[in-house]
Amino acid sequence: MICTTIQNRTAEEINEILLTAEMAEIRLDRCRLTDEEIREIFESDVPLVATCRVSEIMEANPGMTEVQASHECERKLCAAIEAGARFVDVEMEAPKYMSKRVRSCARENGTIFIRSHHDFEGTASSEELKSVVEKCLYHGADIVKLVTTARSSEDVGRVLALYDDYGQGKLLAFCMGEPGRSSRIECLAKGAPYTYAALSEDEQAAPGQRSAEDMKKELYGAFRFVDANVSVPSSKSFAQRAIIAAALADGTSRLDGYSPCGDNESAIAAARALGAEISVNGTTVTVTGIAAEPSKFDIQEIHVGESGLLTRLMIPLLPQISSGPVTITGEKTLTGRPMTGAVEMMSGFGVKIESAADDCRVPLKVSGPVRCGRVQISGKNGSQLISGLLMSLPLGEKNSTLVVMDPKSIPYMFITLDVMKKFGVKVSNEMLGGRDFIESDGDWSLCNEMIFKIKGGQRYSAADFRIEGDWSSAANFLVAGAIFGRVELDGLDTTSLQADISIMDILMDAGASLSQTGGDRGRITVQRAPLASFTVDASNCPDLFPIVSVLAAFCQGRSRIGGVGRLAHKESDRGAAILGMLHQMGVEACVEGDELVVEGHSLASRLLTGRLLKGGNYTSSHDHRMVMALKVAGLGADSPIIIDDEACVAKSFPSFMDLFAGL
Repeated sequence: MICTTIQNRTAEEINEILLTAEMAEIRLDRCRLTDEEIREIFESDVPLVATCRVSEIMEANPGMTEVQASHECERKLCAAIEAGARFVDVEMEAPKYMSKRVRSCARENGTIFIRSHHDFEGTASSEELKSVVEKCLYHGADIVKLVTTARSSEDVGRVLALYDDYGQGKLLAFCMGEPGRSSRIECLAKGAPYTYAALSEDEQAAPGQRSAEDMKKELYGAFRFVDANVSVPSSKSFAQRAIIAAALADGTSRLDGYSPCGDNESAIAAARALGAEISVNGTTVTVTGIAAEPSKFDIQEIHVGESGLLTRLMIPLLPQISSGPVTITGEKTLTGRPMTGAVEMMSGFGVKIESAADDCRVPLKVSGPVRCGRVQISGKNGSQLISGLLMSLPLGEKNSTLVVMDPKSIPYMFITLDVMKKFGVKVSNEMLGGRDFIESDGDWSLCNEMIFKIKGGQRYSAADFRIEGDWSSAANFLVAGAIFGRVELDGLDTTSLQADISIMDILMDAGASLSQTGGDRGRITVQRAPLASFTVDASNCPDLFPIVSVLAAFCQGRSRIGGVGRLAHKESDRGAAILGMLHQMGVEACVEGDELVVEGHSLASRLLTGRLLKGGNYTSSHDHRMVMALKVAGLGADSPIIIDDEACVAKSFPSFMDLFAGL
């Protein structure tokens, strides 16, 4: 990215410049700004670097001591950090007490701490340059900025060679002077997170600095960035659960914010097959339920479409409310997906599952009745069948205790409990774990046991509420904005229980610029910023894997995404599909144990080295998540990406193609 140095400007002028800058350095030592103006400027969505040199403050204020100037720099830098500065730059020559306090402030506020060294006289030997980098790292640098004055191409070569040892997004090294002008672009090809430019050739902050406009033309050429506003559809995780709960309820429920998709339509069809009366008027679904009770209904067959969640909800619910066996049928990819662990899990409740396939696939027959009591089960195969049990067991006449060992996709269980609570059915829960879990203050990924205490004899009551926006769908647009431009999203709730809200944490860890206005349900804005490698355990949010792998391909360095084992029985063997996609695109990637490891390069590096992702013909493996990830990847490909089956995206997000075209 191109970072424009802004100096000798008023607050009003700076804000005007930020309307078109992709990134900027604010020279607080050269811009006379009040504390209030500093706070206002650094609240910008544009990634900003806060810089304030002690020597410049002393020069501008004759008679000021170094101690006084240091305190002034510290005050300004900390004000910028607390307001939202993405980076803070402190030169190695700054007093230790000042740099320590600024570094501490940066750590507390999530600001990247840069230690910088400038040599205005020349370029030292390779050994001396490495010594400077090591010194900066020793003093707490997240990024080392090393800038020397080049007298020859050999000087430039020594500086750029440092990337061979310190490349992974940790080094920002280039040269000043006329021989060093080209290094300001070449450093991006080597892996620098960004580079510096002047507002114009007449406003150089250092010798040889080029204008931002000139550098953008050289770097981006005709590359097109995205800029769009997207209204996110409703969460199908919430919608399907709510539709089935409303069908079980006594009375008429109204669900607002509904968005049609294949899985949601299957839930409506299944609810009608249970006996519920349903009408859809725009974004409102009205459901008159069946007042479900144990063994009360004669249900012969339920069709669940292509929905794995709906299948697993029905497996425990149908033998609870039906007076006899029920056949569950499905279609498309669902018929090839095994219901792993279902037979073993349901046998503990006296439920029998019959399937022609050895690995238990639809069509299958379930028969009860459901036996209440205390049962311990494994959670290694996911949360969906457990969600079905949580919805089914409260209808039983006796109390139950469900002990889940090694739970996976925990957030989805809480979505189920949240929906049930809205319909008047309550279940208490307790999460347990070892010392790591206790010390983490409840990190879901460290929980190794969950206990659900379920009071029997409960009944579902009608409810009216709004279905929240879908974080799984939003993730694709958030990643598109973080890599390729700017996207604003409406319809999301940042207090959501949805597992895929984790995309916000992943993007922030990678360095993306994110902001929200208007409260927890207000508009979210994401825009390009320097992206670096990240490590995440995605075991609780497996639907994010395809799009997060695309994000990793554009993050400088080696990213690790844990939880590959959760992907084998999605709409495709999603782990194999993702790895095949990345390899075809020319991205270095492999699976190590349960982690997907991706070697990424920034968009700037890919543009400069001719390593954009490879276009061509790709398979979606009939997986809606793969289609969306491929479309986003196509924004950074050297030629069009042609997908064999785009229609399968209708399973979760039928309007995706139209919205994506608007980018």
